[in-house]
Amino acid sequence: MTEVPHRPGVRRAVVLLPNGFTLLNLFFGIFAIVSASRGEYVEAGRYVVWGGVADALDGRVARATRSGTRFGSELDSLVDAISFGLAPAMIMYFAVLNRGGWDWIFVFLFAACAVMRLARFNVEQAGRAKTYFRGLPSPAAGMTLATYYWFSQTPLYYSTALGALPWGTVLRFLMIGLSFLMISNVPYLAVPRIGIRSLREILGLVAVITSIAGVIFLPKEFFFPACVAYVVLGLANAAFLGLLDRLPGAFEEGEDDEGEASELTPAEFGRRRRRRRRPARPNSTSTPPSPEDVA
Repeated sequence: MTEVPHRPGVRRAVVLLPNGFTLLNLFFGIFAIVSASRGEYVEAGRYVVWGGVADALDGRVARATRSGTRFGSELDSLVDAISFGLAPAMIMYFAVLNRGGWDWIFVFLFAACAVMRLARFNVEQAGRAKTYFRGLPSPAAGMTLATYYWFSQTPLYYSTALGALPWGTVLRFLMIGLSFLMISNVPYLAVPRIGIRSLREILGLVAVITSIAGVIFLPKEFFFPACVAYVVLGLANAAFLGLLDRLPGAFEEGEDDEGEASELTPAEFGRRRRRRRRPARPNSTSTPPSPEDVA
């Protein structure tokens, strides 16, 4: 049996492939800012969405090829800060906000919170399997802003009460809310696993199929309402768990050496934390210490 020779060029290409998708995400983020500055707001939103597709692919390709590196992880966070932090905020600045006043401060706030959210993610959750994110993920926050203009150009927007809202004011509060949700402790559901072996995997499969259908057939009507629904669902889930006193205080790194804690639901996580905080009961059969031991 002949041994297959090692080919370093192939391995290098495999390692560079995920980083190529990451840089493609950066390309779309920069192009979104350029398009918004030209008044092409629909195209700018489209580029942010394409950046989200590239961002989803880089991690999956890295895991599938087992080529993930610390460099790739840091590069991904830096790119996300531009594509989902700065670019969507600049789209809102050019499309909606008042350029002659102090509305640029909303751009700073959104971008700053996106950067802090990504830095916290790198410290606490990066590289571990997870079912929930701590705080609103920056891609979800960025695509919520970037796809608003899409939705505002549809008949659905004007045929409902949404069209009568003062969106110039509403979007300022939306940017503030999304900014603080990114750095909050609100747990948000991660991308579900796809399969048919459990109810969770089946629901994940249905969610992915529904999202693909919406993207293909009704992209302008689908994206913004779907992103807003994701934001509201996380808040409703946090409020429900908070009423039950089950909201996890933090998703701490190192809670379990095997990453088991990151696979828990928020309710299970909260129960485990309360059990660990419960003080041990004194043993009635133990003998009290002697004065010499106390001294």
